[in-house]
Amino acid sequence: MFTGPKYVTRGIKENVPTFLQNILWYMIETLEVEAKDYLQVFHLDGITEEGRLKQKVVHTQEEPDYRKEFTLCTKQIVSGKIYVIDDTTHCTMLLAEEY
Repeated sequence: MFTGPKYVTRGIKENVPTFLQNILWYMIETLEVEAKDYLQVFHLDGITEEGRLKQKVVHTQEEPDYRKEFTLCTKQIVSGKIYVIDDTTHCTMLLAEEY
């Protein structure tokens, strides 16, 4: 899964920096589970850690159950939910409100 052509919606292009998009694609590619669900979900939010504002990313999938959380330094904080869907012919990254 997630080996076909990759697309992003207008909402992703306008609201999510390219470097963060690339990190999300990489997280899917390197996902260490016995099977990848066709729907990958990312919850993004800003948090203060060690006195610094950081980007928090929580990556989940439903089947099989998976959850990974991490933070990174960035100048632009993104808040919201992102879906990445593999429909077997291509992969699409979109904001939850675009679904």
